Amino acid sequence: REPSVYERRPGASHEPDGYSLGAFVGSSEKMQGIFSLVTKISTSDSTVLITGESGTGKELVARRIHLQSTRSDGPFIKLNCAAIPENLMESVLFGHERGAFTGALTSKPGKFELAHRGTLFLDEIGDVSIEMQAKLLRVLQDGVFERLGGVRSIQSDFRVIAATHRNIENEILAGRFREDLYYRLNVFPIHLPALRERGDDIQILARYFLKQACIRVNRIVSSIDENLLKELSLYSWPGNIRQLENVIERMVIMCEDDQLTLRDLPEEILRKKSGTANDRMELTFKEQVRAKTQELERRLIEEALQRNSGNVTRTEEVLGLSRKGLQLKMKDLGLRKDEPEDH
Repeated sequence: REPSVYERRPGASHEPDGYSLGAFVGSSEKMQGIFSLVTKISTSDSTVLITGESGTGKELVARRIHLQSTRSDGPFIKLNCAAIPENLMESVLFGHERGAFTGALTSKPGKFELAHRGTLFLDEIGDVSIEMQAKLLRVLQDGVFERLGGVRSIQSDFRVIAATHRNIENEILAGRFREDLYYRLNVFPIHLPALRERGDDIQILARYFLKQACIRVNRIVSSIDENLLKELSLYSWPGNIRQLENVIERMVIMCEDDQLTLRDLPEEILRKKSGTANDRMELTFKEQVRAKTQELERRLIEEALQRNSGNVTRTEEVLGLSRKGLQLKMKDLGLRKDEPEDH
């Protein structure tokens, strides 16, 4: 399977000329501003905090900053903080020595050590415990840490890029996030807009994902009907770019022609109706109910995953879903996450 738009490298084919930064595609004014900001940020070594809803492309932006920086020859180390159990987080970040805990049969470097002369991407930083935040702050300030169970201080030369879908300022007010850590991370803030806020980018991305999907599933679908493109533009996309990518791939698989049309549109992509020229697009009552249901499902699944440290098996038991049912809902809502790492 060819990597998704989140994993593709700069210079990859099938990107619309003049509308992309690496594989981050878009022509809207908001995206052009982000492209410019990323280019400027890449020349420094300062920390970056990327915010935005799930599925908006935060990792892709982080990778692009790294690849445009002076650290591009160094490693890009990613850690999904939401997928790591709290009792393992210190070992994962700082490493451990042999015998540091039951099962530690060998010494192992942590993410900060592995990111030497490169970039450490801390995804979902808002999910880190308040206790671990204090330890993170110390390392960010001086670059020095010790492995779990070790006595030797280790100094690593790394750049940190953090990301979260949470409103960190609200988390600070609720006492769940340290204000000093926030200011240490938020040297360069980047907020990624939701897909519904990006105007014509939806159509550009749909065409981009069509080409990607045809390669992945070995199908030839040459174009997308204009009526379908308009319909895609009217949908709110709660799962953002990731959801759009999944929907286009599904339509390519189910398509019986060489063009995607309205008949290929999945049932959950609801139509919006137009009001007067001065009115905003509004959903019918039935569509509003279904949209709210999707929002509720997304929130319940995200909360259950967080409570169970990203463990899908425990999450499906809590929610009363089958594994396949949970995976399908996560895919449709754009909630596909990386599997927790082995330790």
